[in-house]
Amino acid sequence: MHHTLVPSDRVEHVHVYGRDGAKLGSIERLMLEKLSGTVAYAVIKTGGVLSTHHHYPVKWSALRYDPVRQAYEAEATLAELQTGPCEIDGDEFDWGDRSQSYTHPNYWAV
Repeated sequence: MHHTLVPSDRVEHVHVYGRDGAKLGSIERLMLEKLSGTVAYAVIKTGGVLSTHHHYPVKWSALRYDPVRQAYEAEATLAELQTGPCEIDGDEFDWGDRSQSYTHPNYWAV
């Protein structure tokens, strides 16, 4: 049966490619608005097997699913992600705190 809904556990760990075609990483988690139930943004995990992982928030609306690739495409490049908020493995980062605004349009807005 073909439909447009997907369970969250099937979205986590799916690859994400940037607008330039380069692999950015994979979806680490989805952040949901408690009251509306909508997806606010995805946390993208970047980095290789032996390197430190960085986690970047990207607005859900800035991601598009590509059924041919079976991956998401972002309206950003890795260099653009690196200009915004980031958590490095082991850091304490409050993913629900959106009190700080960032200039890139694909990040959350206050």
